[in-house]
Amino acid sequence: MYFLTKELYFPPVTETDFSGILAVGGDLSTERLLLAYNSGIFPWFEDGEPITWWAPDPRMVLLLDELNISKSMRNILNRNIFTVTFNSDFRAVISNCQSIKREGQNGTWITDDMIEAYCKLHELGHAQSVEVWQDDQLVGGLYGVDLGHIFCGESMFAKVSNASKVAFIKLVEYLKANNYLLLDCQVYNEHLESLGAFEVNRESFMKVLKSRKAV
Repeated sequence: MYFLTKELYFPPVTETDFSGILAVGGDLSTERLLLAYNSGIFPWFEDGEPITWWAPDPRMVLLLDELNISKSMRNILNRNIFTVTFNSDFRAVISNCQSIKREGQNGTWITDDMIEAYCKLHELGHAQSVEVWQDDQLVGGLYGVDLGHIFCGESMFAKVSNASKVAFIKLVEYLKANNYLLLDCQVYNEHLESLGAFEVNRESFMKVLKSRKAV
């Protein structure tokens, strides 16, 4: 494990430990975050802990053609229960992702410093959000880092059933229409697996990231 200083640097992702941790320390500056994501690395830590940088192997991804939409979910989409927008309230989305109660979790990894760092990324065009509305109320959404050919999903939330799934599906439709190669889901998640995501080895993920070509 590497300990970062103020120097804008990350070690090769092959230097991660068995759990996928590459380094600790550094900061959440725009420059460091962009270097991290473009190097296959992302921050993940809880409030009060040092900044921890990950490059897990395997990596959870979704190939855009392999999105799995259930029959019941198609019915919900066809009924137009929700209204979906992009980038209309990034701060509200990330703040809801921070505060939403999640089963089996006592706290959140989205610290106040992370909110400010990702809002700055959004202002510069490097982070995007999807909002899901019902009766003019924000009931779901997601946000992530946009690399232009890969979208790195960070977190999602839902206040009513299926709202986060709608955000996810609409995001994938947008990415596919704009010729993105894949959606990076980072680490295994049963919910995302049900939508078609699966694990690949880190080497395969890095090839897509660096070559900007699907494998």
